[in-house]
Amino acid sequence: MTMVMENLMEVRKNMEKACRRAGRDPKEVTLIAVSKTKPLSMLQEAYEAGARDFGENKVQEILEKYPGMPADAKFHMIGHLQRNKVRQVIDKVCLIHSVDSIRLAEQIEAEAEKKNLQVDILLEVNVAREESKYGFFLEELENAVIQISKFSHIRIKGLMTIAPFVENPEENRDIFQKLNHFFIDMKSKNIDNVSMSVLSMGMTGDYQVAIEEGSTMIRVGTGIFGAR
Repeated sequence: MTMVMENLMEVRKNMEKACRRAGRDPKEVTLIAVSKTKPLSMLQEAYEAGARDFGENKVQEILEKYPGMPADAKFHMIGHLQRNKVRQVIDKVCLIHSVDSIRLAEQIEAEAEKKNLQVDILLEVNVAREESKYGFFLEELENAVIQISKFSHIRIKGLMTIAPFVENPEENRDIFQKLNHFFIDMKSKNIDNVSMSVLSMGMTGDYQVAIEEGSTMIRVGTGIFGAR
């Protein structure tokens, strides 16, 4: 058994334990194998071990790896997306996690209209207000959701955050709780074209806490593919 396969088994076990602690069904949580900077051969190993969702930070890497993977492998754009790269990637990804401005959403809408596509997105939220991170602040979020929901070629599926890098995952519990509260609140408003079904939060260091706090999608790279 390869390292990637062993690591995937371990992550899935941890996911199940976290779901049990929170009284959740493990089927509610999707594991995204964050394959950025990793060679195609490692993605193929993960695929052999049952992974179907892959997360990439750069458009270029998606374009290189996409043709080499089976048709049912799904790519997620999880890194900062530049507006001039939107056109290249919108028909290759199942979900863009990192919509961090109205201007980016406008660009996605314009390119999707040209290709006659419906593009699923998450809004990236900078819950901790870190200067080094992209994303909407919580107080800007509702207005952004309402504005972007009017675009006819975009579907807002939910929210995403990248929590601070911490030694102790408990330190991020509060951040995950805050975003989950907002997520539930937005869902209850039933805004047209907004499904609020995906809450993408938690990475290698803190995904178990994120699952306990309601995450429906975790993004694990180092925990599956080893250190970069």
